[in-house]
Amino acid sequence: MTTSLPEPYQPRFKLPPLQPDLAFVHSRFAHFLAFGAGVGLIRLAPGTFGTLVAFPLFWSLASFLEPVALLLAIDIFFILGIWACGITGKALSTPDHPGMVWDEIVAFMLVLYFIPDHWLWSLAAFILFRFFDILKPPPIKYYERHFRGGLGVMFDDLLAAFYTLLCLAGWKSLVLFESYF
Repeated sequence: MTTSLPEPYQPRFKLPPLQPDLAFVHSRFAHFLAFGAGVGLIRLAPGTFGTLVAFPLFWSLASFLEPVALLLAIDIFFILGIWACGITGKALSTPDHPGMVWDEIVAFMLVLYFIPDHWLWSLAAFILFRFFDILKPPPIKYYERHFRGGLGVMFDDLLAAFYTLLCLAGWKSLVLFESYF
């Protein structure tokens, strides 16, 4: 004689995803961090505004930290982002909610660390980073689909930063080296 256990209760309907607001963002430090102190609540292009937040944050940290300490701070921000975006994604039932912009902030801070400190380089980096972050060329899209949780949220933007730096390095070595400009 076999005995079967009852299946766990599974509702027949799925609750709509939670719509974050200012109260949600301030309810936990992880949400506050993942939403870039509330910048992610901006309805129109939150990722672009999150990327813009990287500028003053990077400049303020660069003004009093040595380069190695600044790079270490960016690394710590990345690890904190894995934690914060993982918790916030679970709370929102959306692993990579568009309002979570900490991934853009940290990845673009890494780009700013490696480029020359000039407004033209910053502008080119900003445009390229947003292009790669939105378009998600291979393998970015692959990793976005296969890495789960906070690591997946943070890693795809890290790859967009890598593509950005690769393009800027190519520009610097091929075009500027030949003195075309």
